[in-house]
Amino acid sequence: RTQGRARSTDVTTVNGLSADEVLAAAAAAERDSEHPLAEAVRVAAAERGLAAPAPERFEALPGQGVRAVVDGRVVAVGSRRIVPQRGWDAAGALEAEGKTLLFVARDGEPVGVLAAADTLRPEVAAALGRVRQLGIGTIELLTGDNERAAAALAGQLGVGYRAGLLPEDKIRIVKEYQAQGRRVVMVGDGVNDAPALAQADVGIAMGVAGSDVAIEAAHIALMRDDWTLVPEVIGIARRTMRVVRSNIAFTALYNLVGLSLAALGFLPPILAAAAQALPDLGILGNSARLLRNR
Repeated sequence: RTQGRARSTDVTTVNGLSADEVLAAAAAAERDSEHPLAEAVRVAAAERGLAAPAPERFEALPGQGVRAVVDGRVVAVGSRRIVPQRGWDAAGALEAEGKTLLFVARDGEPVGVLAAADTLRPEVAAALGRVRQLGIGTIELLTGDNERAAAALAGQLGVGYRAGLLPEDKIRIVKEYQAQGRRVVMVGDGVNDAPALAQADVGIAMGVAGSDVAIEAAHIALMRDDWTLVPEVIGIARRTMRVVRSNIAFTALYNLVGLSLAALGFLPPILAAAAQALPDLGILGNSARLLRNR
């Protein structure tokens, strides 16, 4: 997640419901969701003192939103894919402001639009700069968010973007890069990122903010929600591989020399057996360099 904590900024209603009614219904439907925007909805409802009862039934639809039964009525909250395709005239102005939108429907009828705003995490731009210095050539933002919100964020970071993506779209993009012979590092934190994290050559989950599914799918889980750890992880991985290669080269050379001396009769069997243990000490010493911070 490249942004800070999202906060709900607008509640636009349709079909006669009040803003509080729309927000309360959305908060109840999102009660069991792990998505960062769900947290923003719950916080906004709590700040207004609105009750969010536990839903009678809950269903998370990856890349779309959630559907739940609240007080006997079916409430859907999410992107345009999960709600009716009519009655959202108020959404255009909010999208034009680059805000992230959640559409709310009840029993198949539009009832409101929730808008959330976010600020770019201060360390992200510097972290991506360090990633570029490490030789990562292509950095791209993959998001299920709307086009304007994605463009605004990508513009601040100076990266390319693809908006309105479903989980399967993210997998497809990862596979496209891999088919070009590239190694793909995927950074994500949500349920929608989990399939792409598993498909990537290296999947990195933002541990604190990440969902359990994303953390399980990733190869690496960061213990702090801190983007400066991403270039640090890449640096550690490269140092580790340098040490591994040097250990293999040292062992191969040592054994080649030892076998040659033994075959020519310069190394007695007893000394050869004793010398066989020495490479282990060298490998341990060389590997211990990884314990030092650089």
